[in-house]
Amino acid sequence: MYDQNQSEGTYQYAAPIKRFAAMFIDGIVVSAISVPLGFVVGLIVAASMQGKDPDGIQVVASLIGNILGVVISWLYFALMESSPKSATLGKMALGLMVLDTDGYPISFGQATGRYFGKILSALPCYAGFIAAFFNEKKQGWHDSMANTVVVDTRA
Repeated sequence: MYDQNQSEGTYQYAAPIKRFAAMFIDGIVVSAISVPLGFVVGLIVAASMQGKDPDGIQVVASLIGNILGVVISWLYFALMESSPKSATLGKMALGLMVLDTDGYPISFGQATGRYFGKILSALPCYAGFIAAFFNEKKQGWHDSMANTVVVDTRA
């Protein structure tokens, strides 16, 4: 597998519980970015709609906040996982990397597919995430869809 600092084939697939811990860290990071930015955007929207229907302001601000949250989260995961580090801050903290199934870094397109594939993994009671406990490569459905694996560089 690919890494300038590792010899070929020395990675192990990341344990699902370690992946969950990385996702928890990433959730904190994304929230730390999204919440203040959403607050500022909400204030700007409210100020620009001053004197209009308060319910309408709340609906518009909420819609913009939700869209902004998805865009920030998508860009965070897709840009970080397709970067030379092949990992988000949470994954880096735990020694994990996202690679393609051949062991090479993933593209922005693969990272985007992987990110939005998590919606499908979550829909049926998180079955797509739970699937990582029961297959050889420890892949969730979103990993399978994007032809990716998460490896543990410290194992």
